[in-house]
Amino acid sequence: MQVTTYIAIYFVVWWLCLFLVLPFKVRNQVDDGQWTHGTERGAPAVFRIWPKLLVTTLLAGVVTGLLLWGLSAQWLQEYWR
Repeated sequence: MQVTTYIAIYFVVWWLCLFLVLPFKVRNQVDDGQWTHGTERGAPAVFRIWPKLLVTTLLAGVVTGLLLWGLSAQWLQEYWR
């Protein structure tokens, strides 16, 4: 496979992992008991995206590595034939 194929696979896996990681440790304004007037009450009280992006990047790297390993493993190719 070409390098662009690896990048495309990583990109798709990264987005899937992002949507998996986003809901973790979210406390909305209702949970905190402080609601800012004019905002949605279910919106996060503190928007912490950088730790989630870091976790997403690491998780996507591991998942992509496992996926590419599984696609290239000869014994798995024999099993699925």
